[in-house]
Amino acid sequence: MDLQITNLQKYYSGRCVLNIENQRIKKGSFLGIIGPNGAGKSTLVKIIAGLVEAGNGTVSYNGSGLNTAVQQNMTLVFQRPYLLRTTVFNNIAYPLVVRKVKRQEISDRVNSVMESLDIRSLKDQKAWTLSGGETQKVALARAIVINPSLLLLDEPTANIDPGSILVMEENIKKFHEQGNSTVIVVTHNLQQGKRLCDDIAFMHKGEIIESGSADDVFNHPKNILTEKFIAGEILI
Repeated sequence: MDLQITNLQKYYSGRCVLNIENQRIKKGSFLGIIGPNGAGKSTLVKIIAGLVEAGNGTVSYNGSGLNTAVQQNMTLVFQRPYLLRTTVFNNIAYPLVVRKVKRQEISDRVNSVMESLDIRSLKDQKAWTLSGGETQKVALARAIVINPSLLLLDEPTANIDPGSILVMEENIKKFHEQGNSTVIVVTHNLQQGKRLCDDIAFMHKGEIIESGSADDVFNHPKNILTEKFIAGEILI
């Protein structure tokens, strides 16, 4: 999904928390958004997902505004995802059920994604009994099982064990490589950004200060704020 952000602003209690003049995210991109706390990263992703209204400006999706067809082709994974109070299988199957996918196809797709994320053994387990890492894996499985055109990830591997992080990263990368989907991930983990992303956008105080290829941004930053952030001089 091709995204165009134009003159986007968001205010909370009279304070501007987001101010993006112009940013294009090409279809098939894998964009990492980095920056310190309070930079506006999560707010931007929530606006793109349609969960938060922008005060001013627009986000266009393949040249059109947010509509039902667009919403059905995107999905968002939060740092602390909400799972339905049912089994792991039913949680992952849910977006397919509401899209009226046939029962056998649902079973095949859910079993396949569970196998890939190494959670097949959790199939009948209740969601509220899962560990943090297991919960994140289920949330990711539920997101990618519909093969979205746009996958939004807001700190999807924060505060989980290294083994779970590795499995999730492998599956996120595999998902992106297998199709022509656009992936946007907010991450505080700069090494994760280097491992996963083709492009990087650095945000500071609500603005995109610099964006470009991951190699250019991480190794040859043009802006002094980007350079300081990567060097650890601007606290996360």
